[in-house]
Amino acid sequence: MQEQDNIVNSLAHTKWNCKYHIVFAPKYRRKVFFEEKRLEIREILRKLCQWKGAEIIEGEVCPDHI
Repeated sequence: MQEQDNIVNSLAHTKWNCKYHIVFAPKYRRKVFFEEKRLEIREILRKLCQWKGAEIIEGEVCPDHI
């Protein structure tokens, strides 16, 4: 994990290390993310991140949010 913390992108006069915390929640936080949907959503997010060149450091699927 510390290896990933030290990754810094840079240009001529700037340096940056961008990380995002993203949460998906259904309307009214209904508990809709159960086993079948949970696995499907996980695979969709993995494929999307792979396609966009993003790295998932940590992920968790809960009954009422991702």
